[in-house]
Amino acid sequence: MMTKSKKDLVNKIAETHQFRSALTKKIVQLFLDEIITELAKGNRLEFRDFGVFEPKNRQARIAQNPKTLEKVDVPAKRGVKFKMGLTMKQKLNGDK
Repeated sequence: MMTKSKKDLVNKIAETHQFRSALTKKIVQLFLDEIITELAKGNRLEFRDFGVFEPKNRQARIAQNPKTLEKVDVPAKRGVKFKMGLTMKQKLNGDK
């Protein structure tokens, strides 16, 4: 397994489609920023065949420190749930 960065993806897109790297980077960043903005508003984002991003609220809870067994208050927080789309599922599982 190899870790890819946003820069790697931008360079690959720019190279493959003969786009300027600076413009490609700007477009990718604008896209990612818009995803964050919409999730922060509480909106669900669906990208057909890719997947669905859905904001989720986690309630406050009491957890336990495994080392000391001390009870710890964990505050409520928001997160994001991602569910894979069909094309991604098939590609990751080697289906055609």
